[in-house]
Amino acid sequence: MGSGCHGLPKMPSTLGGRLLNAMAEPELGTRKIEVLRAVVEEYVRTGEPVGSETVAECSDLGVSSATIRNELSALEELGFLSHPHTSAGRIPTDAGYRKYVDALPPGGRMRDTQRRAIAGFFAETMLDLEDVLKGTTQLLSRVTQYAGLAVPPSGSSELVARTELIELGSGLMLLVVGQRGRVDKAMIDRPAELDTEGLAALERALADRVQDKTVSEARAEVLKAAAAAGRAEREIFAAAADVFGDMQMGAGAHHVLIGGVANLADEAAHWRRETVRRLFEALEHESEMLELLRDVTTEDLTVTIGAEHPHTGDWEASIVSAPFHAGSIALGAVGVVGPTAMDYVGVMASVRAVARRLSELATELDA
Repeated sequence: MGSGCHGLPKMPSTLGGRLLNAMAEPELGTRKIEVLRAVVEEYVRTGEPVGSETVAECSDLGVSSATIRNELSALEELGFLSHPHTSAGRIPTDAGYRKYVDALPPGGRMRDTQRRAIAGFFAETMLDLEDVLKGTTQLLSRVTQYAGLAVPPSGSSELVARTELIELGSGLMLLVVGQRGRVDKAMIDRPAELDTEGLAALERALADRVQDKTVSEARAEVLKAAAAAGRAEREIFAAAADVFGDMQMGAGAHHVLIGGVANLADEAAHWRRETVRRLFEALEHESEMLELLRDVTTEDLTVTIGAEHPHTGDWEASIVSAPFHAGSIALGAVGVVGPTAMDYVGVMASVRAVARRLSELATELDA
């Protein structure tokens, strides 16, 4: 890959000063900060170790390559860069990426193509939140070129929007619709003594007991009703309790939705074959990914880089994640997984924007 500084967008001068001030710490001067930024962004773009001449071209520091070589050596001694034996250039360490990420200005910047893709996706009318989340993983994958992740909300907290008893031949179908668009149904044998008028009355009684209650509350209500009802009504209420119980069990089985896994294979320049294999296995088995994502409920945005967590350290990967809410209630999380050599600016801005749009949609569906 060739050199040059036209991969990631350069920071406007007004932001540059703020970045340098934010990044400045006792052990690093502003020049070292700018050199580190140049190395990170150029290495993310090319996958190749970055030398002093490239930094001089990218950073506009106005100093000689010899001076920059000294700064590169100092950053290496401080643990922010490493020096592959076969190259004269440097590459960032996990600590270097962390220093870079922590110093980025709040909010970040998306490219116009990313902004348009996200706006276009959420402009479509979608009422089932899990279907939206499946599309969201593909959206995040498309706009970042890494793999998109999503943890759907637990169904046990979803409110029951509607219940119906539908006559189907000699049987009945019980239909339960959740407020976020989830639909569950079950076939029930129709009690012989239950006529059309009795069925309509029972349907109203069921709706009155469970509408606008959570799945767990609805199950408790219909079990209570079954205990006090006649035989025909008891069979229907018991069947409803089974449906709500199945919804609760399904709600407890958290899973991760994943989109764009093939993009990770395209990042081979940043990974060893064995590392890619371990990450693919983790994506397949889900439990390790869930461990990283399910606790993302309070922070606006969480960035986990390499060795900061045993799992991402094992994969030599980074995960950028954010929660989404319905009002003040945390529902789930979305994110992106990719190599530590990640376009953090674009990924962080995209994940934050998608989480914000999901929160708006979930709040509307719960309203």
